[in-house]
Amino acid sequence: MSKNFLTRGYARALNRHHKIAVAGVAALGAAAIGFSATPSDASTTTTSEAAPAARISYSTEPIKDVKGTITDQLAGSGVKTELIAAKKQAATDAAAEKKADAAAAKKKAEQERETEEAASRSGDRHWGGERVDTGKPVQESYADNLDGWIRESLDIMNKRGIPGSYEGIHRNIIRESSGDPKAINLWDINAQNGIPSKGLLQVIPPTFAAYHVPGTSKNIYDPVANITAACNYAADRYGSMDNVYSAY
Repeated sequence: MSKNFLTRGYARALNRHHKIAVAGVAALGAAAIGFSATPSDASTTTTSEAAPAARISYSTEPIKDVKGTITDQLAGSGVKTELIAAKKQAATDAAAEKKADAAAAKKKAEQERETEEAASRSGDRHWGGERVDTGKPVQESYADNLDGWIRESLDIMNKRGIPGSYEGIHRNIIRESSGDPKAINLWDINAQNGIPSKGLLQVIPPTFAAYHVPGTSKNIYDPVANITAACNYAADRYGSMDNVYSAY
């Protein structure tokens, strides 16, 4: 009876003092067996207990290749757009410059034409709407009166070798027409024959046509043309208009 008492007492003491220690040793042993039984590279065995959630890592490192490609594409597109815009602007500027040059050239041509016409008018006469080509340089001008007509005719006559003087021409003009370039004789024999005498020196149309001086108007009423034709006729028939003192 004493032995049993000691055993029970010992058991009770063991349970009371070493219960926690024994349980811890058992747990450590089980854990050691579990770790040694599972290979380090083996897949994890699914258990009834929920596996802890896996942690997800987010990398902040940029994807260099993709980003570079997109950037290059955008850069290339931007450069192409700028080139197209620059080309269009250059074409617009060139067109504007060409238009301005054409306008300037047109204006210059018009100014030159106006200058030439003004100079031509100063050296030419117009009678009955017909231009008179005097053959004189455009810088020379003559008064639009009897004095100017005689002087212009004398210059033409000198170039053509037709004799005559200012005095002889003026004298005969005053006798024939009193200085009226539109004078016409409607009563003499020529008028009766249907070919009246006309102009400053009263020349009939057939005589005017036959002795017309090139470079002058073909209008018989033109004063310069009338004088030079009459003087040409007088030179042929009388030697010079200076030798005429009456109807000729």
